[in-house]
Amino acid sequence: MRSIRILFRLLRLGWVILSGMAALRWFLVRASNSVSARIAWMQWMSRRFLSLLHCRVEVTGEVPVSGLIAANHLGYVDILVLGSVCPAVFVAKGDVDDWPAFGWLARNAGTIFVSRDNPAEVPVQLRRMEEPLRQGHPVILFPEGTSSSGSSVLPFRSSLLESAVRTGATITPASLSYDLHGEGSPGLEVSYWGDHVLVSHLLNLLSKPFFTARLSFGMTRPPEADRKREAAKLHAEVSSLHAA
Repeated sequence: MRSIRILFRLLRLGWVILSGMAALRWFLVRASNSVSARIAWMQWMSRRFLSLLHCRVEVTGEVPVSGLIAANHLGYVDILVLGSVCPAVFVAKGDVDDWPAFGWLARNAGTIFVSRDNPAEVPVQLRRMEEPLRQGHPVILFPEGTSSSGSSVLPFRSSLLESAVRTGATITPASLSYDLHGEGSPGLEVSYWGDHVLVSHLLNLLSKPFFTARLSFGMTRPPEADRKREAAKLHAEVSSLHAA
Protein backbone atom coordinates (compact mmCIF):
# COMPACT_ATOMS: atom_id res chain seq x y z
CA MET A 1 0.00 0.00 0.00
CA ARG A 2 2.82 2.39 0.92
CA SER A 3 4.71 1.82 -2.34
CA ILE A 4 1.52 2.18 -4.40
CA ARG A 5 0.73 5.47 -2.66
CA ILE A 6 4.24 6.80 -3.39
CA LEU A 7 4.09 5.75 -7.06
CA PHE A 8 0.68 7.31 -7.59
CA ARG A 9 1.74 10.58 -5.98
CA LEU A 10 4.98 10.68 -7.97
CA LEU A 11 2.95 10.42 -11.16
CA ARG A 12 0.74 13.24 -9.91
CA LEU A 13 3.84 15.27 -9.04
CA GLY A 14 5.03 15.00 -12.63
CA TRP A 15 1.65 16.20 -13.86
CA VAL A 16 1.58 19.10 -11.39
CA ILE A 17 4.99 20.29 -12.59
CA LEU A 18 4.29 19.88 -16.32
CA SER A 19 0.89 21.58 -16.16
CA GLY A 20 2.35 24.26 -13.88
CA MET A 21 4.97 25.12 -16.48
CA ALA A 22 2.26 25.60 -19.08
CA ALA A 23 0.05 27.60 -16.71
CA LEU A 24 2.81 30.07 -15.78
CA ARG A 25 2.66 31.67 -19.24
CA TRP A 26 -1.11 32.13 -18.85
CA PHE A 27 -0.63 33.81 -15.46
CA LEU A 28 2.02 36.14 -16.89
CA VAL A 29 -0.21 37.19 -19.80
CA ARG A 30 -3.29 37.64 -17.63
CA ALA A 31 -1.80 39.76 -14.80
CA SER A 32 -0.99 43.47 -14.95
CA ASN A 33 2.67 42.91 -13.96
CA SER A 34 5.16 40.08 -13.58
CA VAL A 35 5.40 40.22 -9.77
CA SER A 36 1.64 39.90 -9.29
CA ALA A 37 1.49 37.10 -11.86
CA ARG A 38 4.23 35.06 -10.23
CA ILE A 39 2.72 35.54 -6.76
CA ALA A 40 -0.69 34.36 -8.00
CA TRP A 41 0.91 31.40 -9.78
CA MET A 42 2.82 30.49 -6.63
CA GLN A 43 -0.39 30.41 -4.60
CA TRP A 44 -2.09 28.22 -7.19
CA MET A 45 0.89 25.85 -7.36
CA SER A 46 1.27 25.70 -3.57
CA ARG A 47 -2.33 24.57 -3.21
CA ARG A 48 -1.80 21.88 -5.84
CA PHE A 49 1.34 20.59 -4.13
CA LEU A 50 -0.43 20.47 -0.77
CA SER A 51 -3.31 18.57 -2.34
CA LEU A 52 -0.78 16.08 -3.70
CA LEU A 53 0.72 15.66 -0.21
CA HIS A 54 -2.75 15.40 1.36
CA CYS A 55 -1.88 18.28 3.68
CA ARG A 56 -4.71 20.22 5.31
CA VAL A 57 -3.94 23.77 6.46
CA GLU A 58 -5.50 25.25 9.59
CA VAL A 59 -5.11 29.02 9.95
CA THR A 60 -5.39 31.09 13.13
CA GLY A 61 -5.32 34.88 13.13
CA GLU A 62 -5.74 37.42 10.35
CA VAL A 63 -3.79 36.81 7.14
CA PRO A 64 -1.73 39.96 6.35
CA VAL A 65 -2.14 41.57 2.93
CA SER A 66 1.10 43.57 2.93
CA GLY A 67 4.32 44.12 4.84
CA LEU A 68 6.98 41.73 6.10
CA ILE A 69 5.84 38.35 7.45
CA ALA A 70 8.37 36.58 9.67
CA ALA A 71 7.93 32.90 10.54
CA ASN A 72 9.82 30.05 12.15
CA HIS A 73 11.24 27.62 9.63
CA LEU A 74 10.77 23.84 9.65
CA GLY A 75 11.45 22.96 6.00
CA TYR A 76 10.25 23.13 2.41
CA VAL A 77 6.62 22.41 3.31
CA ASP A 78 6.54 25.81 5.07
CA ILE A 79 6.81 27.55 1.71
CA LEU A 80 3.83 25.63 0.33
CA VAL A 81 1.71 26.27 3.43
CA LEU A 82 2.43 30.01 3.59
CA GLY A 83 2.22 30.34 -0.20
CA SER A 84 -1.19 28.67 -0.29
CA VAL A 85 -2.64 31.08 2.27
CA CYS A 86 -0.79 34.35 1.74
CA PRO A 87 0.10 35.54 -1.79
CA ALA A 88 3.61 36.90 -1.26
CA VAL A 89 7.22 37.15 -2.40
CA PHE A 90 9.48 34.70 -0.56
CA VAL A 91 13.04 35.14 0.69
CA ALA A 92 15.03 31.89 0.68
CA LYS A 93 18.58 30.60 0.98
CA GLY A 94 20.47 30.48 -2.30
CA ASP A 95 20.87 26.68 -2.22
CA VAL A 96 17.09 26.24 -2.52
CA ASP A 97 17.49 27.27 -6.17
CA ASP A 98 19.25 23.94 -6.83
CA TRP A 99 16.63 21.70 -5.20
CA PRO A 100 14.62 19.33 -7.43
CA ALA A 101 11.03 20.53 -8.00
CA PHE A 102 11.04 23.05 -5.14
CA GLY A 103 13.92 25.04 -6.63
CA TRP A 104 12.03 25.27 -9.91
CA LEU A 105 8.90 26.38 -8.06
CA ALA A 106 10.75 29.01 -6.02
CA ARG A 107 12.67 30.37 -9.00
CA ASN A 108 9.60 30.82 -11.19
CA ALA A 109 7.65 32.33 -8.29
CA GLY A 110 10.09 35.25 -8.17
CA THR A 111 11.74 34.20 -4.89
CA ILE A 112 14.53 36.46 -3.62
CA PHE A 113 17.52 34.18 -3.04
CA VAL A 114 19.99 35.33 -0.40
CA SER A 115 23.38 34.31 0.95
CA ARG A 116 23.26 34.29 4.75
CA ASP A 117 27.04 34.03 5.16
CA ASN A 118 28.23 36.91 2.99
CA PRO A 119 27.72 40.30 4.69
CA ALA A 120 28.90 42.11 1.55
CA GLU A 121 25.73 41.01 -0.27
CA VAL A 122 23.32 42.31 2.38
CA PRO A 123 22.83 45.80 0.80
CA VAL A 124 21.82 44.24 -2.53
CA GLN A 125 19.52 41.76 -0.82
CA LEU A 126 17.86 44.54 1.16
CA ARG A 127 17.18 46.56 -2.00
CA ARG A 128 15.58 43.52 -3.60
CA MET A 129 13.34 43.04 -0.56
CA GLU A 130 12.46 46.71 -0.30
CA GLU A 131 11.08 46.90 -3.84
CA PRO A 132 8.05 44.58 -3.34
CA LEU A 133 7.49 46.00 0.15
CA ARG A 134 7.22 49.53 -1.27
CA GLN A 135 4.86 48.21 -3.97
CA GLY A 136 2.54 46.78 -1.31
CA HIS A 137 3.34 43.08 -1.84
CA PRO A 138 3.80 40.92 1.27
CA VAL A 139 7.31 39.52 1.70
CA ILE A 140 7.86 36.30 3.69
CA LEU A 141 11.12 35.88 5.59
CA PHE A 142 12.46 33.08 7.80
CA PRO A 143 14.72 35.04 10.19
CA GLU A 144 16.20 31.92 11.81
CA GLY A 145 18.29 31.57 8.66
CA THR A 146 17.92 27.78 8.65
CA SER A 147 15.32 25.13 9.39
CA SER A 148 14.91 23.07 12.56
CA SER A 149 12.88 20.25 14.08
CA GLY A 150 10.47 22.77 15.55
CA SER A 151 11.20 21.91 19.20
CA SER A 152 12.05 25.59 19.71
CA VAL A 153 12.47 28.79 17.70
CA LEU A 154 16.12 29.44 16.86
CA PRO A 155 17.64 32.92 17.37
CA PHE A 156 16.70 35.44 14.68
CA ARG A 157 19.22 37.11 12.39
CA SER A 158 18.54 40.82 12.19
CA SER A 159 20.20 41.98 8.96
CA LEU A 160 17.31 41.42 6.54
CA LEU A 161 14.77 42.87 9.01
CA GLU A 162 16.32 46.21 8.07
CA SER A 163 14.14 46.10 4.93
CA ALA A 164 11.03 46.75 7.04
CA VAL A 165 12.79 49.40 9.15
CA ARG A 166 13.89 51.34 6.04
CA THR A 167 10.56 51.10 4.20
CA GLY A 168 8.32 51.46 7.24
CA ALA A 169 6.49 48.31 6.19
CA THR A 170 4.39 46.57 8.82
CA ILE A 171 5.62 43.34 10.41
CA THR A 172 3.53 40.27 11.19
CA PRO A 173 4.87 37.33 13.23
CA ALA A 174 3.80 33.83 12.19
CA SER A 175 4.26 30.31 13.51
CA LEU A 176 4.17 26.94 11.77
CA SER A 177 3.74 23.44 13.20
CA TYR A 178 2.70 20.04 11.83
CA ASP A 179 0.72 17.01 12.97
CA LEU A 180 1.04 13.54 11.41
CA HIS A 181 -1.86 12.22 13.50
CA GLY A 182 0.05 9.28 14.93
CA GLU A 183 1.66 8.29 11.61
CA GLY A 184 5.17 9.40 12.58
CA SER A 185 7.24 12.24 14.02
CA PRO A 186 6.62 15.72 12.51
CA GLY A 187 10.04 16.87 13.74
CA LEU A 188 11.74 14.12 11.72
CA GLU A 189 9.36 13.41 8.84
CA VAL A 190 7.81 16.79 7.94
CA SER A 191 10.52 19.15 9.15
CA TYR A 192 13.53 19.16 6.81
CA TRP A 193 16.75 19.98 8.65
CA GLY A 194 20.18 18.71 9.67
CA ASP A 195 21.44 15.81 7.56
CA HIS A 196 18.16 15.04 5.80
CA VAL A 197 18.40 14.29 2.07
CA LEU A 198 15.66 15.94 0.02
CA VAL A 199 14.67 13.06 -2.27
CA SER A 200 14.42 10.40 0.46
CA HIS A 201 12.70 12.86 2.81
CA LEU A 202 10.11 13.73 0.15
CA LEU A 203 9.49 10.08 -0.75
CA ASN A 204 8.83 9.31 2.91
CA LEU A 205 6.46 12.27 3.17
CA LEU A 206 4.62 11.10 0.05
CA SER A 207 4.01 7.79 1.81
CA LYS A 208 1.98 9.42 4.61
CA PRO A 209 -1.83 9.14 4.34
CA PHE A 210 -2.31 12.79 5.31
CA PHE A 211 -1.07 15.43 7.74
CA THR A 212 -2.08 18.84 9.10
CA ALA A 213 -0.22 22.14 8.97
CA ARG A 214 -1.10 24.71 11.61
CA LEU A 215 -0.32 28.31 10.69
CA SER A 216 -0.82 31.07 13.26
CA PHE A 217 -0.51 34.80 12.56
CA GLY A 218 0.12 37.33 15.31
CA MET A 219 -0.74 41.01 15.43
CA THR A 220 0.47 43.20 12.58
CA ARG A 221 2.42 46.22 13.81
CA PRO A 222 4.96 48.90 12.79
CA PRO A 223 8.63 47.87 12.98
CA GLU A 224 11.01 48.90 15.74
CA ALA A 225 13.42 51.66 14.76
CA ASP A 226 16.44 49.42 15.43
CA ARG A 227 16.75 46.08 13.63
CA LYS A 228 18.36 44.30 16.59
CA ARG A 229 15.54 45.35 18.90
CA GLU A 230 13.13 44.29 16.18
CA ALA A 231 14.75 40.86 15.96
CA ALA A 232 14.47 40.34 19.72
CA LYS A 233 10.84 41.47 19.85
CA LEU A 234 9.89 39.41 16.80
CA HIS A 235 11.57 36.30 18.19
CA ALA A 236 9.56 36.64 21.39
CA GLU A 237 6.32 37.03 19.41
CA VAL A 238 6.95 34.02 17.16
CA SER A 239 8.07 31.92 20.15
CA SER A 240 4.85 32.81 21.97
CA LEU A 241 2.74 31.80 18.96
CA HIS A 242 4.72 28.58 18.60
CA ALA A 243 4.22 27.63 22.24
CA ALA A 244 0.46 28.29 22.21
